[in-house]
Amino acid sequence: MTDPMSTAPAPVPEPVRVVLAGARGHGRWHLENIRRLQTKGLVRLAGVCELTPLTAEELDGFGAVEQSPDFAALLESTGAAAAVICTPIPTHADLALTAAERGVHLLLEKPPAPSYAEFRRIADGVAAAGVACQIGFQSLGSHAIAAIRELVAEGAIGEPMGIGAGGAWARDEAYYRRAPWAGRRRLDGVDVIDGALTNPLAHAVATALALDGGTRADDVASVETELFRANAIESDDTSCVRITTTRGSTVAVAATLCAERPDEPYVLVHGTSGRITFWYKQDRVLIQRAGHGPSEVLYDRTDLLENLVDHLAGRADLLVTPESTGAFMRVVEAIRLAPDPVALPPGAWRREPGDSAPRRVVPGVDGLVAAAADTLSLYSELGASWALSEEVTAS
Repeated sequence: MTDPMSTAPAPVPEPVRVVLAGARGHGRWHLENIRRLQTKGLVRLAGVCELTPLTAEELDGFGAVEQSPDFAALLESTGAAAAVICTPIPTHADLALTAAERGVHLLLEKPPAPSYAEFRRIADGVAAAGVACQIGFQSLGSHAIAAIRELVAEGAIGEPMGIGAGGAWARDEAYYRRAPWAGRRRLDGVDVIDGALTNPLAHAVATALALDGGTRADDVASVETELFRANAIESDDTSCVRITTTRGSTVAVAATLCAERPDEPYVLVHGTSGRITFWYKQDRVLIQRAGHGPSEVLYDRTDLLENLVDHLAGRADLLVTPESTGAFMRVVEAIRLAPDPVALPPGAWRREPGDSAPRRVVPGVDGLVAAAADTLSLYSELGASWALSEEVTAS
């Protein structure tokens, strides 16, 4: 079935006038990416929506840029053709629909929404408005994904046996004080769901699902969740999920923000006669299979804003449409509906110095994350003393 959002809208002349909503925090990455594309003549930064305006130094080299905390007014006054939204998760739906109602195309930062209902509101709204909407899972622009899927289809590692993913990262206690919504499941009665697998390591989930080929909402049959926290937060900082697809395949993803030795996150494709490891932030792939020596390949990546510009010019299909993130949103919904994360007992974690504040470390969690990705198991099945089987939920 053709994805309605993969078809090209009426061509938009270049350079595409862009408004950036949320230019600080992770938004600084988008600001610099827009600068890169403006230098190439593909876009022009027409406006910035921030509560506190950017300084002249931050906007150096961009030329005249209008600034306002009023997103709707800014879209209209600048005549923007596209908007990049990198704002707090609970604001995504309203801002996306504000843009869509004005015919403005979108790059919407991941996760697209904190609930499946809000996700459907976005997806249905942009489809009704006829605007293009790209979801900001940058890893899905990697050319490695198509290459790995082709290798699997050719039988390079035998019959597929499931996909695992692991992410062992570290975040200090200041990370959870960076914004009122950080580390929250809800704020003022509104869903946030800022957990390890739904925000910082969301790419691990989305990339694993993309390699499995089960990216749409109706590809998900069930989701098992285990959510824990070492930090004094509402949400999870150490969690795992196991997804069963309607085709019967298994995708297991384990993550922590309390690693002893932080490392690159990866996705691991298991086969009966080999395995493929994809370090998705590096676009690096390692192929290990029977009868061959290990082979490592680096792939290129297509930038998602550049792909959106190409799409608007009729040169390309969108790489990450809302519908192609439906399965990821089913996982977010399962985590949203799961019992609140279980606090690890004091003996299960320790404090260590961090970059700007102390950080909490869970001894042995790096090995658990790796074992979960390797065996498609949950923490409780791996014998973690703090992972009680009664805390497993399925949806």
